[in-house]
Amino acid sequence: MRIAKSALIDQDRNELYGIAAIALSFFVFAYSSRFGQISILAYYGVWFLLVAADYKKALGSYSRYFWIFTFATFCFVSSFWAPAFGISLRTAIQYLTHVICALIAMRTVSVRTLTRGGVVGVALVLVYSILFGTYTFDSIDGSFGFVGAFSSKNQLGFYASLGILFSYATVMVFGARRLWLAAAGVNALLSAYCLAAAQSATSVITTIGIVAICMGMQAFMFFSPKNRRGIFAAALILGFAAVVAALQSGGIDVILGLFGKDSTLTGRTYLWQNGIEAAARNPMLGIGYQSFWVVGFPDAERLWDDFGITGRSGFHFHNTYIETTVETGFIGLLLLVSILLTTFIGHLKRLLTFGYTPDSLLLFSVACLLMIRSFVEIDILNPYHVGSFLFYFAAGKLTARQKSTAQPRAKHFGPNQIVQSQRSVQMG
Repeated sequence: MRIAKSALIDQDRNELYGIAAIALSFFVFAYSSRFGQISILAYYGVWFLLVAADYKKALGSYSRYFWIFTFATFCFVSSFWAPAFGISLRTAIQYLTHVICALIAMRTVSVRTLTRGGVVGVALVLVYSILFGTYTFDSIDGSFGFVGAFSSKNQLGFYASLGILFSYATVMVFGARRLWLAAAGVNALLSAYCLAAAQSATSVITTIGIVAICMGMQAFMFFSPKNRRGIFAAALILGFAAVVAALQSGGIDVILGLFGKDSTLTGRTYLWQNGIEAAARNPMLGIGYQSFWVVGFPDAERLWDDFGITGRSGFHFHNTYIETTVETGFIGLLLLVSILLTTFIGHLKRLLTFGYTPDSLLLFSVACLLMIRSFVEIDILNPYHVGSFLFYFAAGKLTARQKSTAQPRAKHFGPNQIVQSQRSVQMG
């Protein structure tokens, strides 16, 4: 039996394949260290199959994506001066091909399909963790917590955060009903349970913040684009004033205290200090991508000993910007930040400019989640990671042509009207 190419490539017809591919990718990102190379080959397989089906549609014109590849390309170049050349080169190639897979997904999968695939994928990841997970000692905050089938409770918490965001978006942004309403509800319950069990302050705080941001930006769609910009500007000023007041009144310490943290973020500031010192030794070019946390490297060995990391793996500076500067210098940092800000501002601009933008509403929320977590995690720096996949997916969607639709009257506004309206993003 022959399968039409459009059933794999066409965003209007490939929902079943897209959901399966996204779900498989999420599962591989979570547990590739457990299932090994076969899982990575499966991840490459589901996306490069689309290239074999229709390479022009799947790849598009890569000259339009040059800015998206700048950081990954520099990571590859940096491997040539890295002391751990083999490790750096191999990981840089993995990162480059990972970006390519994310862009193939961006061109062939709609944002609604991504959301539904995310619901299925996160549910599979969390169920596996509940069935086969364990409790481990956290060397950062000195407590025992549920880490699921991961090595870190923050990674379990990240998937739980994504599960809640995708469940909300499936129902409230894309207006799902019946089967998908039930699936989103089950996924939200699983995510909430894992979020509570992990006791990850980072994930709890960011989840609350991101859902609030998504709801707030969705409320803006009641208003015309012109009014949205004015309301957003006022909200931005009020938000900045609230942050300043919280810093001056000690409100931040109160919030941290609720989660058992202190002003040092339970050791993170010590890590940051060491990272800044390491970055200062090679400020422009860095030591080389993925070349700091290497067995035998004196500074890495010392920090592993300080934090009791006997496995000598899976550790980092808990800050994207410090980690990036250590490995790729200020040049790499500038390239990465430019992609992150372009993605964030680009989807925000669409939200404030166009009539119906459910796609950018979700992708802006994802960009916000990644940006907030970037100060305490490194979600967008590694290959085969759900954070970097979503990061480049969201960035790539900015290259699609945007089409505005008429703004309905506020009393008729709702998730179903968003879904029934004309698509706001058409693939080039």
